[in-house]
Amino acid sequence: MELQDNPQHKEGPVARTIEEQTAKLPSDIFLWAALGSMGVSLTLKCLGQKHTALFVGQWAAPFLLLGIYNKLVKLEGHDSQS
Repeated sequence: MELQDNPQHKEGPVARTIEEQTAKLPSDIFLWAALGSMGVSLTLKCLGQKHTALFVGQWAAPFLLLGIYNKLVKLEGHDSQS
């Protein structure tokens, strides 16, 4: 029995709306955002902006996690039912 078929495991309206919107985004956007943040961080580091470089460089991991969430939604969430 799949989770989507069990009425006790239905998503709420907020999660369903987020899945519908997230599924519209191409997954590679998050990869490019992560790579971009690393590039901007490197540039800032070379320009002597150490603290700002560290701040921007930390964006890569959340972008990659959002990409994983996006892929899971496409495989198991909103798109798997249609």
